[in-house]
Amino acid sequence: MGFPSTRLRRLRSNSLIRSKIQETDLSPRRLVAPLFVRPGRGVRIPIASMPGQCQMSPDILVKEAKALRQRGITSILLFGIPPRKDAKGSDAYAANGIVQQALRALKKALPDTLLIADLCFCEYTSHGHCGIIKRQSGGARERGSGRNTWDVDNDATLKLIAKTAVAQARAGADVIAPSGMMDGMVKTIRHALDHAGFKNTLIMSYAAKYASAFYGPFREAAESAPKFGNRHSYQMNPANAEEALREVAEDIAEGADIVMVKPALAYLDIIRRVKERFHVPVAAYNVSGEYSMVKAAGQKGWIDEKAVTREILTAIRRAGADWIITYHAKDLLLPRI
Repeated sequence: MGFPSTRLRRLRSNSLIRSKIQETDLSPRRLVAPLFVRPGRGVRIPIASMPGQCQMSPDILVKEAKALRQRGITSILLFGIPPRKDAKGSDAYAANGIVQQALRALKKALPDTLLIADLCFCEYTSHGHCGIIKRQSGGARERGSGRNTWDVDNDATLKLIAKTAVAQARAGADVIAPSGMMDGMVKTIRHALDHAGFKNTLIMSYAAKYASAFYGPFREAAESAPKFGNRHSYQMNPANAEEALREVAEDIAEGADIVMVKPALAYLDIIRRVKERFHVPVAAYNVSGEYSMVKAAGQKGWIDEKAVTREILTAIRRAGADWIITYHAKDLLLPRI
């Protein structure tokens, strides 16, 4: 009542007006590009399950980062594929580990690019789990109980998390991103960084990381599939929302500067609840399965890939994400805002 029936339609009448009243921005500064680095020189290995993504040696990685920089993407999240794996994932914290090599090369070539180092052990361990394995007696499962006879040793893993965080910071990481969902990981990293003189190095915690079926392509990309069992004992149940808020609250209390929800698209409600409850910077990870589904449908001609991608990323941003980690980053020619 009192409003002409055409008023809302007039506000959509042409592209200039629509752009002026657009509520949600999607600009390059909001995007973080995940990249995979492996040893060697001149190496670029396509990832079959993630069209357009590759494992790259450090020299090729630098070229990729420069190309992203030209498109306005100034933030990179690094994952490493080491030359060797062992039970403790020792290449993760080695001074010359593959991610540390890449960080040094990127910092030298692109000092104005924000470098984020993922901190987890699944890519580095021979068993593919995110920490030190603690075995119990018996076989793979207790007979008749359905319970695993192994678990990740939380406290032993924290010691290696501390060493890895310091090694990454020394190599040039601006942000440490722990993703293993170990209890106390943020507090451990903050203490280790401060003690080593890296008080200004940020922590972006994978605070609400779900045990999701959307991670499948990533496990090929990072060569990180578990050799036995699953990660349900340390990643979150997809059915739980209140638990996510408790995880986020704990990580903030321990010193997280940025908190992340992963995956993004199937958990938009969690992103919104985290942003409204805590009023801190929130990142959301548009993960490999979400990316690959769009790519596959686009290649089949079933969807307009670029339009669908933009719509998905806008939805993640609209839900409350300040940063969007996405493999789509280099595909989008976004205007500078």
